[in-house]
Amino acid sequence: CIRDSTETVTERVPAVGTLMANESIVVRAEIPGLIESIAFEEGRSVEAGALLVLLNADEHRAQVEQTQATVELARLSFDRATDLHKKSMISQQEFDEAQARLKESRAALRRHQALLAKTRIVAPFSGTVGLRHVSPGAYIQPGQDLVNLEDIDPIKVEFKLSERYAAAIAVGRQVEVLVDALPGTRFGGEIYAINPRLDPRTRAFSLRARVANKEGVLRPGMFGRVNLIVDRRENAITVPEEAIWPQGDRAYVYRIINDKAALTGVELGERFDGKVEIRSGLEVAETIVTSGHMKIRDGSAVMDVSQRPKKEPAGAVP
Repeated sequence: CIRDSTETVTERVPAVGTLMANESIVVRAEIPGLIESIAFEEGRSVEAGALLVLLNADEHRAQVEQTQATVELARLSFDRATDLHKKSMISQQEFDEAQARLKESRAALRRHQALLAKTRIVAPFSGTVGLRHVSPGAYIQPGQDLVNLEDIDPIKVEFKLSERYAAAIAVGRQVEVLVDALPGTRFGGEIYAINPRLDPRTRAFSLRARVANKEGVLRPGMFGRVNLIVDRRENAITVPEEAIWPQGDRAYVYRIINDKAALTGVELGERFDGKVEIRSGLEVAETIVTSGHMKIRDGSAVMDVSQRPKKEPAGAVP
């Protein structure tokens, strides 16, 4: 026999999910060019804005310098045209043409400056670079894969839940994530996004949660077991699983009242760590039977063997 106890019970809804990077891209070049240097180490962390790959920029620098000279010449021509136009010494059309040439040259300069900037391929966000696909000296084309970049802290987990849990699903709900690589370790997170449209085939919601991953032990692509925390009940009554005596589709326990067994129907809640939550049917600190159910009937006299006095050894003084 044992007394029931009270503790905090967490009600969970299980699901399966897939871990995803918080942000994930494949770094690609926007312009063709010869790789002058690679500024990262594979598998290392980089900060946002850090240089990853540097392309040879000699041609683009020359184009910028050439266009800067064109802009300067167009500016001088426009200044003269402005002075002459004020004195009515040139037509409006000649003035407009000088102004247009200045604007055109300035636009060309911005274009070449933008192309020059694209020779420096930088990290758009902080994360960890993967394995590179190119080497220094290689000539690359626009859109060619260079390296993947992953932000994995926090990490995302995507999972599905049936529509019958619609009332329990909400942004901010807590989740627990377990992975096979780290058995017994629970990672806490919370839901941040819910797809408003259910999958028409499975009638399930798609949800995403963020999970802290400062140590980087969780990796994109891992299979995760997800528990949605639906409720936490303080001071819930719990009993060992072996105390439950099922009969048909109902559950019972034997309470001890005046040294007699009283068969009592109970409503079960969550099961965890060899215990069962009792939603109703028991009061706090009641004594219940945990073994020998096959020999007991309602009203049977029982004795708590744990309370039976031990026999004194021979020769002992009482």
